[in-house]
Order: sequence, then structure tokens, then C-alpha cells
Amino acid sequence: MTVEEVGDDYTKDGTVDLRGNPVRRSIRGRWKACSFVVVYEVFERMAYYGISSNLVIYMTTKLHQGTVESSNNVTNWVGTSWLTPIMGAYVGDALLGRYITFVISCAIYFSGMMVLTLSVTIPGIKPPECSTTNVEDCKKASVLQLAVFFGALYTLAIGTGGTKPNISTIGADQFDVFDPKEKTQKLSFFNWWMFSIFFGTLFANTVLVYVQDNVGWTLGYGLPTLGLAISITIFLLGTPFYRHKLPTGSPFTKMARVIVASFRKAKAPMAHDNTSFHELPSLEYERKGAFPIHPTPSLRFLDRASLKTGTTHKWNLCTTTEVEETKQMLRMLPVLFITFVPSMMLAQINTLFVKQGTTLDRKVTGSFSIPPASLSAFVTLSMLISIVLYDRVFVKITRKFTGNPRGITLLQRMGIGLIFHILIMIVASVTERYRLKVAADHGLIHQTGVKLPLTIFALLPQFVLMGMADSFLEVAKLEFFYDQAPESMKSLGTSYSTTSLAIGNFMSSFLLSTVSEITKKRGRGWILNNLNESRLDYYYLFFAVLNLVNFVLFLVVVKFYVYRAEVTDSVGVKEEEMKETE
Repeated sequence: MTVEEVGDDYTKDGTVDLRGNPVRRSIRGRWKACSFVVVYEVFERMAYYGISSNLVIYMTTKLHQGTVESSNNVTNWVGTSWLTPIMGAYVGDALLGRYITFVISCAIYFSGMMVLTLSVTIPGIKPPECSTTNVEDCKKASVLQLAVFFGALYTLAIGTGGTKPNISTIGADQFDVFDPKEKTQKLSFFNWWMFSIFFGTLFANTVLVYVQDNVGWTLGYGLPTLGLAISITIFLLGTPFYRHKLPTGSPFTKMARVIVASFRKAKAPMAHDNTSFHELPSLEYERKGAFPIHPTPSLRFLDRASLKTGTTHKWNLCTTTEVEETKQMLRMLPVLFITFVPSMMLAQINTLFVKQGTTLDRKVTGSFSIPPASLSAFVTLSMLISIVLYDRVFVKITRKFTGNPRGITLLQRMGIGLIFHILIMIVASVTERYRLKVAADHGLIHQTGVKLPLTIFALLPQFVLMGMADSFLEVAKLEFFYDQAPESMKSLGTSYSTTSLAIGNFMSSFLLSTVSEITKKRGRGWILNNLNESRLDYYYLFFAVLNLVNFVLFLVVVKFYVYRAEVTDSVGVKEEEMKETE
């Protein structure tokens, strides 16, 4: 290569190697580096869902907990697992960098998995056995046994807090948006990222769940632990090929400074001349591989933070770019709030949907019975197929009509997913009503431990539809919060997606407990330990109405949302300004 060609080969988005040196695109990054990240995610998701998919069954059969208690324990733990990424994103963006934060978190994650496997293996810390069908008659697990088990679970949750927001961002960082070819490749990254997630999930929901139900929990938890060890090893092997972005300071502090400075200058006369607002020279941004962001008309009150009033203290004066970054993170909040309700629906997959399956005939052929949690595999299969069709067929067709490289906008894709969620809960309600009718027709309403003469595959439609919904909503949600976040806050933006799932799970726990208590006091409870005496059909119908209201609110949010300008637009503006000065 000539000197000029070598110069052109360096990335322009500020990425460096672990020592802080600029990197060449021909040596690091792109799909070569992403292959390690994607394969890591396959094995890691196998490990995580190998625990979470069947957790409600373990808590029911081994910890002897009732329907509401076991479901809430699962959703509270899952919620914590999705909430901790906020802290992981902060550490990755502001302090240690994404790579180091990720590696340390992997060690915590693995230690939690090891202790969890030991808690279902070693006598004394393993809960007592019970063959009685009524869990209320079983001996409860001791305080020590519960402490070890839940301690391991929440250690695992802390570990995932540092891996989840940083691994997808590390993958996306392997593509330079200032290179046209890499920018195009990045558009497909999140589709294939979700594909890898659900490929690992598919193995967990089939093989691992079957092992747990039919072989034992020691091997059933030991295999996910081994899978996690493999995933960490694969990620570390790809280290020589990764591109890295340097920590840019605390995004929370930056946003707080903008808000505080705005209020401090609330009474100052507002200027309309751009020279009255503080901004750094373009060279300051170029040294960091970044570009200034031009002012936008929304949330104009925050512009006061960059208004020059004579003081230069950092809590009184911010740059226009910092103001625009804060605006963008705040503009995404209404979209985040709209995703809470569909995240509540996802919480039903590994709780109430699985509990329904335990009451049905699970025989497939001969002596082979499908584990209830394995129905989640159909969510995965449905999503895998839907993602491929979306990426290879739907996008190509719609792109011709819309001119959008993505086919449709991210918010339009999310809207289609929200419509699916309404349909899912209607189907689930109708299916549950039919299941209750079968129980009544055969005099099994008050029977526990007796399987209804109805195949477990009657639940299949709600699982398949959930996978189709995920291919629209969950993929778009992850890409939206990454894409719309400012360049210096990508991990925090990604954590919006995990926060949505966390709040959804916590809301599910609250709603389940509240509805259960209220309906018990007013007659026939909607959610009881014996599902044949419950009215889950009413509960699901309530969810359908909730999703409909949420969709109407979504339409209002979409109407007023303004997409973030592409970072490459700033480059174009700068080039035009340079031409004008020549």
C-alpha cells in the first residue's frame, strides 16, 4: 500500500486498539471481528435461557412455591437482570471502556453460574425432595438453601449487567459509519445479532429444558455453565481483531450538567444568534474522531445551557453538542415508556404460559413427552424464520416503495410488533377459555396434578405469534435505541432496551400480585395455584385491552418524534462549509 492508501485505510469514527492507537479497517473490525461476538452470543444466550426458561418449574417442583410466588420470583429476577445493564453501560461508557467492563462482568457472571450449579447438586444446600402434587404440603427450603440459590441468581444478574449493554455495542462498533460499505453492513447487524440470540435460545428451550426435566438439574445447569465458559473463551480469542472506542465520560453527568445549567439560566434573555451559544472548534472534535452536532428546534429550553452569559463554569455552560446529546436521550424516553407494556407480555412466556403447559397432555410419540418450557422454542423458531424473511424479502420489497434503506422506519417496525401483541393476548384468552371448558367438561376443575385431555400444542399459536412480534418489536427496539443514541452514549442507549424489559418484568410481578389479591377478595380468583380453578382468560383479555391503549399512545408518540440526524450529516455540513470558505 502507498502512504495515501494506508491513510485512507484508517477508521474515521475514533476507534482504536486496546493501547489507544488508531486502527486500520483492513486488519480490525467488520464481520471478521463480529463473527467472534456473534458466536459468543449464541453460547451465552444458551447459558442464560438455560436457566431462565425453566426457572418457574424449578421453583414450583423443587422450592415448592405457588403460582403467584414462583412467577413473581422469576419476573423479579429477570427484571433485575435487565435493569443492571444501566450500571454496566455507565461503567463502559464513562470509566473502564466497553471491553474491560465486559471482561470483568464475564468473571462475575461465570461465578454466579458455578454457584447456581452447586446449589442444585450438593446435599445440604439442595432443597428437600417432595412427591406430593400439592406444593403447600411440601417441606419448604431452608434459609441457607434459599440464600445460596437466590444469591447465585442475583450474582449472575449483576454479571449480565456488564455484558448485555456492552457486547452488542462492541459488535456495532466494528463498523465505521463513515465508510459507505461498512455503514450498509451495519444496517443488517442487529437483525443477525438477534438471530444469534435466538439460535442459542432455541438450544436452551429444547435440549437443556429436556435435560432438566428428564435427566436432572445438576446436568441441566452444568451444561449452561459450560456453555458460558465456551462463549467467554470465544470472545477472548477475537481480541486481536476488535476495534474499541475510548470512554467519553459519564453520560449521566453530562446530561445533569445540561439540565442544571438550563434551569440556572432560566430567566436569562434568549438569543437567536448562533454566536451567542458555546461550541468547541471542529478540530477539538476531530482529535477525538467525533463531530459537533448542529442545534435542533425541539426542547428549546435546554438550549439555555449553551447560552453564553459570562460564566464558563462547567455546571453553568455546556456546548451545543452536549445540549443536543441530552435532547436526544430525553426525546427517546416517551418511546421507552411505550415499550413497557409489551415487555410485560414477554414476561408471560416463561411464567404463566409455561404453567398452562403443565396442565395439558404433553405426550408426542410413545413415551416421549415435551417439557412445558420447550414451547418457548417455537417463539425462537418463529422469530428466526421471521427475521430472515424480513431481512431478505420484506426489506427489499418495501425499499422500492419507500426509498428507506431499512424498508420502513424503526418506529413503523415497532408499531407492527405492538399490533401483534394485541392479537397474541386475544388468542391466549380464547385458548385459555377453551382449556377451562375442557377441564369443566371432564370434571377436573378441582383436580390437581391431573393432565387434561388436551394436547399441549393447543398453546402453540400464542408462542408462534410472540416470535413474529419479537421479529418486529424487539429487533427494532434494540436497533432504535442504539441508532438514535448520540455517538458518545451508545451503551446507555442500548441499556434503554434492557431497561424496558426490566420495568416490564417488575410491572408484571406487581400486576400479577395485585390482580390475584383483588380477584380473590371479589370471588373466583383469576390466578390461583390450581389453574383449572383460575380465570387466566380474563387476565389475558385485560392484557389485550392494555396493549390496545398502549398502541394508541404509541401513535401519539410517533406523531411528535423527530429522528436523530445521521452523524454523517455533520460531515456533509462541514464539507459544504469548507467549500464555501475556499
